[in-house]
Amino acid sequence: MSFQQGLSGLNAASKQLEVIGNNVSNANTVGFKQSRAEFADVFANSLSGGSSTQIGIGTKLSNVAQQFTQGNITSTNNSLDIAINGNGFFRMSNNGAITYSRNGQFEMDKAGYIVDASSKRLTGYVADAAGILGTGATAEININTTDLQPSKTTNVTGLVNLDSRNDVLPAAGFDPTDPTTYHNSTAVTTYDSLGNAHTLQTYFIKTAEAAGSSTWNVFTKVGDAAEVATSTMTFDGTGINPVINPATPTVTFTPTNGASAVTLTLDYSGSTQFGSNFGVNALSQDGFTSGRLAGFSTAADGTIIGRYTNGQSKTLAQVVLANFVNPNGLQSLGGNAWAEGANSGTALIGTPNTGSLGVLQASAQEDSNVDLTAELVNMITAQRVYQANAQTIKTQDQVLQTLVNLR
Repeated sequence: MSFQQGLSGLNAASKQLEVIGNNVSNANTVGFKQSRAEFADVFANSLSGGSSTQIGIGTKLSNVAQQFTQGNITSTNNSLDIAINGNGFFRMSNNGAITYSRNGQFEMDKAGYIVDASSKRLTGYVADAAGILGTGATAEININTTDLQPSKTTNVTGLVNLDSRNDVLPAAGFDPTDPTTYHNSTAVTTYDSLGNAHTLQTYFIKTAEAAGSSTWNVFTKVGDAAEVATSTMTFDGTGINPVINPATPTVTFTPTNGASAVTLTLDYSGSTQFGSNFGVNALSQDGFTSGRLAGFSTAADGTIIGRYTNGQSKTLAQVVLANFVNPNGLQSLGGNAWAEGANSGTALIGTPNTGSLGVLQASAQEDSNVDLTAELVNMITAQRVYQANAQTIKTQDQVLQTLVNLR
């Protein structure tokens, strides 16, 4: 019987060496998860049940279990590389066939899809033209490279300080070409519905002054259009919180380039009048011209943000992750891919950093979790086990030879 025991031990040690060799060979494979050989003893069946003197007949390989522990995160120069820090798998699609992977070495194909080295497409939630994510069914992520649609300006907000030391000027004599007819001016670029730029100039004229009160006229001018008396601003003795008439001043102009009419709402309600030089503390508007996609980045929650040449940004998509109740039940397909198995449970889909799912790190990759030092020690142990089992066979052979030689 020792021959069978020794042979089973040789086979087990050989299988363990194969597992170790596979781990070592994939030490540099991104997203690889090392395996562990698990063994069980073997007993012969008995008609009368077990016996206290029953001797086992060897060992067998009961399982090769992958170890889904976290690998080290290494930074890369590829903005499309994504590493998972925590639980979860990338959900990949190959013509509708879904597989799962921890290898985040991605690139963009000619159709704009984010793919891995085997052309499997990364899946997630895709945003519409307005940047709103469709969080229903997942889809293959495609980066839309069309120009960002312009948005016309509707609101202009400014915070200025008007110098209370200025003398009063007659409002009737205002001439935008004559700097002596107004005290101060400022300008901001606005945009029409086609994304064309128009300069909005605002002029401030102190027209009245009394004890505890000062009034300023505000004129606006867009491009070559005639100036418009937009509003008056009246300050009390504190120089803050001016009373504006009308309360919501507007200016409307019609571009000559085919764009629709633009109505701008002006808000200078936070302005002040102190005894210091004129200053523009803030000046903004809510429009922008068209822009081309200059690049994109992936946030920790999987959101892919596009950056455009007009300084704007927009959500393009969001990467989703999948997790399983029993990851060890996944079926390994090779090529850094797993498929859902009978023992893995159904894939639990979600966005990164929700539930039990980890977070993403862009421009990074997850290294193999193989510990080379431990594997080399295991290799020595497996070699010694192989030698020991070979020795039992040799010893049994000597005993049998002695028996044969009896006379």
